[in-house]
Parts: sequence; structure tokens; C-alpha cells
Amino acid sequence: MHDYSRSLGVAVRKARKELGLTQVKLAEMTGIDSRTIIKIEGCEGNPMLENLYPLIRTLKIDPWEVFYPELKQRDAAFRQLQLLLIGCSEEEIKKILPICQAARSALKSKETIQI
Repeated sequence: MHDYSRSLGVAVRKARKELGLTQVKLAEMTGIDSRTIIKIEGCEGNPMLENLYPLIRTLKIDPWEVFYPELKQRDAAFRQLQLLLIGCSEEEIKKILPICQAARSALKSKETIQI
């Protein structure tokens, strides 16, 4: 078993379960044979890009989790935030920005008070 097979298998299984999907339902959604999904989750094989792409997109897996599993959680959280923003329209991002700025300011002021 290669490390990349393990990180992919773990990420796919975790994301699928978090979404409450069975392997069969995921197969239907992605057009991938359920046996292929079972192999991927079992950390076996070397999936083709035509299978990898729809899995990562359908399950909303952070690609960094698969390809760079050694990165710290902080990096993963940052990338997850980026993925959420990618799904937003320009108008939605304009509305989210002041909320994020206010939240950051509030967090910074709490840090200053506690020190």
C-alpha cells in the first residue's frame, strides 16, 4: 500500500460517511463502479483521474488532504475556507467579507484582553 492510496482511501471514506452516503449511492452519483469505490476506500489500487476527479468534487474533499496529508490542521482549515469561498458568487463574497473582517477584529480584541 502506498501512502497516497491510504490518504485517498481515508479521505473518501470519511467524507462519504459525513455526507451519509453508502458506497452504492456514491457510485450512482459519480458514475463510478461501486467495486472501484470499495477498492479506493480499502486503500488499494491506483485510481484513474476520471474516477478521482468526480470523487473529490462530489464529496467536497480538500485535495490537499489527499495529496499533502502531512500538512498541519491549520493549513487544512485555511484550505477548507478557500473551498467554501470558491462556491460563492462575487456578490456573496462581497457580503461575506465584512462579516469575516468583523469576526477577525473581535477575535483579535479578545486575544488582546486575555493577555
